[in-house]
Formats: sequence, structure tokens, C-alpha cells
Amino acid sequence: MSRLLEAIRLAGRGLILVVTGAGASQASGIPTFRGREPEAVWKQSDVALATRRTFELDPVAQWSWYLRRFERLEGARPNPGHRALAELERWQVARGGEFLLVTQNIDTLHEHAGSRRLIKVHGSSDRLRCSRHGCRNAAPAGSLDRSEIDLTRFRRCPERRYLPICPECGALLRAHVLFFDEMYGEHEDYRFDEVQRSADLAELMIFIGTSFSVGVTELLVGTAMRRGVPRLSVDPGGDSQPSWTGIETLAAAAEDLLPAVCARLHP
Repeated sequence: MSRLLEAIRLAGRGLILVVTGAGASQASGIPTFRGREPEAVWKQSDVALATRRTFELDPVAQWSWYLRRFERLEGARPNPGHRALAELERWQVARGGEFLLVTQNIDTLHEHAGSRRLIKVHGSSDRLRCSRHGCRNAAPAGSLDRSEIDLTRFRRCPERRYLPICPECGALLRAHVLFFDEMYGEHEDYRFDEVQRSADLAELMIFIGTSFSVGVTELLVGTAMRRGVPRLSVDPGGDSQPSWTGIETLAAAAEDLLPAVCARLHP
């Protein structure tokens, strides 16, 4: 705990950039993707399901899979780690400092915990978008609140004729998430340009519950290494980060460590 406290205080009013992965939501009952637990998503499912190619070839299979994931997310609640990150943001901003939370997660737990300076770089489970280029509900800027779309018929009978369609143009709707065969620039909501700018400004990077297996973590770690920015990883296993990153690992669960740190920031 003392090491993280020291790093936060040394950052002063400079930008504290926090990056969360699936491990941050594990204590809320959401499985990780590449973790050791039997319920890890990619131990249970084919990675190809989360691709544009699958959406184009077999949208019924993909939609069925995403709805199962969405249902699992809907029953989850923020854990103490989520709430502590919201508190860390409030503390940093109150003293005139800069803070940004970049999450790879599509769940809505950070928002429900109170995080405001938040970028969901992989999209969000509570929104959908049109698949037809040029539609106002499609990329690069459009999307829809998922609660506005009636998915009842497809849930009852998962057939192509009951797939959700765009109320504007009638094309198929898709999950508002970054597929594995897509780029971060696909949609403005991913705010990848802002993530890149923040990497060049951060005085401290804190990684929580990530396997460092996606493009955004590669970008951030590489920038931090080039700039000599302190980088810490909160990881109960203590071995998720590649050795070349030079990341200092804090072997603790975020839901335990982060509330303790916030308590010390408010003596």
C-alpha cells in the first residue's frame, strides 16, 4: 500500500492515468477473459465470436452469445475497487489535479460507482449501433440505448427473422463494442485519440486487472517506458504483465488495496 500511496503523492497535480481490465470486475462476479479461473470467457467461448466476420456470417450466433454476456453483466454491482477509483478521482480533482480512468471493460460498473472522468475504449454493453454505413445510428458517431430496443422476441426464439433492427433504416443492429478484427478508430465513443494524448501527459500510470494483451495497453506501456513514467500494476497473481514492460507489480486484490489507499489519502 505504501508504494502506491507514494506514487500517487509524487504525481502531485499531474495526470494520474488508471487503466482497468476484466480483473477489476472479477470481485463483482464477472469472469475475466484470459484468467486462470474455469469461467474465464475465452476458456468457455471461441474468440472468433467477438468479430465483425462472425456478425456478418452468423449474426444469430453472435447475438445469442452477447445476450448471455449482457445478462451476466446486468446482475453485477460495483465492488469496493470500483468505488475506490471513483473516490481517488474525486480526491485528485478536488486538489486541482488531473485524473483519467480508461477501462477495457464494457460493463457499466465504473459509472455506477461514480467515476466521471472515464473512457470506455472498447465500447459499452448498454448501447447498440446500426451496422449500415451512413446511418445516423452507426459508426463513426451514432449509437442507441439498448433499453430502447425490444429484444424479447429474439430471446424467446433466436432466429434471423427476430434479430434486432435499426429503427432508423431497418439494417441489423450490432453490439456497440470493439470487435477483435476492428480498429480503435472505428467509433468516436472509444475516444482513442484522447487516450493517446493522455499517455503523453500522464505523470503516473496504474494498471488494474489487465493481462496486457490488447492494443491499448501496448500503446500506454510503450509510451510510459519512452517517457520514463512510473507504472504500477495491481495484480493479486503478481505475474500478468510481460517482463519487458518494467512494470512494478503490487501483489494485491484491487478491492482490498484501493480502499485502503483512499482511506490513507483522507487521514
